[in-house]
Amino acid sequence: MKEGIMMNEIKKLQANIFKWVILLFTISSVLTLVFINDPKRFIIGLLFGTLISALNFIELSKTIEKAVTMDPAKAQLFSSLRYFVRFIITGVVLFVSIKASYINVLGTIVGLLLIKLVILITNLLNNKEYYKNIFRKEG
Repeated sequence: MKEGIMMNEIKKLQANIFKWVILLFTISSVLTLVFINDPKRFIIGLLFGTLISALNFIELSKTIEKAVTMDPAKAQLFSSLRYFVRFIITGVVLFVSIKASYINVLGTIVGLLLIKLVILITNLLNNKEYYKNIFRKEG
């Protein structure tokens, strides 16, 4: 029963992260249309990076779900192998972005970082105690 509740919480968290990624992608695309002369290449790169980043995030979730059911040694090997697969996929994506003339590599990099930015921002904004501790005088 607890496992089911935990999985629902994880799914809600993932859905929330994806909503923020879509919002940031949309804002970035609109800003690109306003401020960049050739926005099509940048937006294709942004979309490419964002989609791969989302797929890597889903893959990370699946890896963690499976790794927690394994014994520790097997889980470490399994997680490490999956990490290298995601790392290689990211490298291939960057290589394709560099080689393809219709994709802006900077847009791809921004897209790859969007999900990390969302996770960082949502965690910083959700933890009000963190800010209270920063501004609290000690002594």
